[in-house]
Amino acid sequence: MNNQALVSIIVPTKNSENSIDNCLKSISEQTYLNIEIIVVDNFSKDKTREIAQKYAKVLLKGPERSSQRNFGARSARGNYLFFIDSDMELSSTVVEECVKATVCNHVNAVVVPEVSFGEGFWTKCKALERSCYVGDDTIEAARFFGKDVFFSVGCFDEEITGQEDWDLNVRISKAGFKIRRINSFIRHNEGRLSLQKTMIKKRNYGKTLKIYTTKHPEEASAQLTLIRPAFIRNWRKLAKDPVHASGMIFMKFCEFGAGWIGSFCCADCEFK
Repeated sequence: MNNQALVSIIVPTKNSENSIDNCLKSISEQTYLNIEIIVVDNFSKDKTREIAQKYAKVLLKGPERSSQRNFGARSARGNYLFFIDSDMELSSTVVEECVKATVCNHVNAVVVPEVSFGEGFWTKCKALERSCYVGDDTIEAARFFGKDVFFSVGCFDEEITGQEDWDLNVRISKAGFKIRRINSFIRHNEGRLSLQKTMIKKRNYGKTLKIYTTKHPEEASAQLTLIRPAFIRNWRKLAKDPVHASGMIFMKFCEFGAGWIGSFCCADCEFK
């Protein structure tokens, strides 16, 4: 494989000491060698920056993931930009496959499917849910981009947190750029997920939900449903694991409610 093209991998962090080492180690073990790692830290109070400095250039920027990603992109030297989160781990051939897709298939952006792992009942429910989304164009979004393509569509919308990947994916598609997916996976470390934790996360994402639905009403109507078509398509998989399937449906109901609460309540409202 021709390794001339530099790939800049941008990782936003905030108090990520429990996952960042495995994340960056997985990047350092890629079969594609010409990689620049940029960690953009949101002023962590733990050992995140200390760990990250062993692998990467570390920048400081807040207040949210979208602004961190854009800041990292502006500092990047690569021909390609790859955005992952600090709780993600790459299988060894991900970057190589992404570059091949862009070079050989003339693709402008690449979707990398995800699988979840971790401990506990709710994590298994989340893993089952995410497994239903593999190959679903309405849910999966590109993470790997040609740098010129990324900047030509205006980068991540810094007013959106939670739906920013969908928003960018829609804008790239509507601009006429080609999006494809690869076969290798990202492993998403959910840790020990709790119902309260996922509800708080969705509630916070709900704060910018109205911005996203106003920008992309047609796409939002397909994505922001309680019972997604992906669940219907994968009913056999869900039927084989009724315990976690039931938990998944209950969890989605709680997340759905938390997201809509977040879209209507004040910014400083918190779950207790």
